[in-house]
Amino acid sequence: MTVSSDNKEFYEQTLTVTKKEIAQLDSEIEAELAKVKDRLAELQTTKKATLQMYAATCTRLGIPNDLVQDDDSGKV
Repeated sequence: MTVSSDNKEFYEQTLTVTKKEIAQLDSEIEAELAKVKDRLAELQTTKKATLQMYAATCTRLGIPNDLVQDDDSGKV
């Protein structure tokens, strides 16, 4: 199928525009992914601190820590 000069110009412009859109979307995806990674790190830090507080409370009360696994890793 032969493309007319008008159609060729249209398709070339479409390629240029969509390529820019894809690059912009890639940038937005990377930015959002960085935010998610930061938030996950915050949550993991908070969970670790909370698990430590829970373990200390169990020790003070003299009860077993039901959140510690048998492998002594200290993780739920």
